[in-house]
Amino acid sequence: MCPECRKPMVSCICRQSQAPARTDGVARVSRQTKGRGGKTVTLVSGLALDALALARLGKQLKAACGSGGTVKDGVIEVQGDHCEAVMLALQSQGHAVKRTGG
Repeated sequence: MCPECRKPMVSCICRQSQAPARTDGVARVSRQTKGRGGKTVTLVSGLALDALALARLGKQLKAACGSGGTVKDGVIEVQGDHCEAVMLALQSQGHAVKRTGG
């Protein structure tokens, strides 16, 4: 069930009305530890995908890295420092990738 329109996900009208965020089409991969109790996460942002495609891609990236993670506010979070593995996985799927941060 969709939490917004209370219809089954197959016939959800919210999904159709939500357009992907406007970006330049470059996936930005970074590493972050602030506000996470010293734990490192790999962040992927800047992808112009809808929510379902982003969740699907997040699942593929987590499986490629062998770790957990989540998708929040259009950003894929993968637990651990997996920048190189995430970049390779995104490039193999045809996305333009750029490393940001240190």
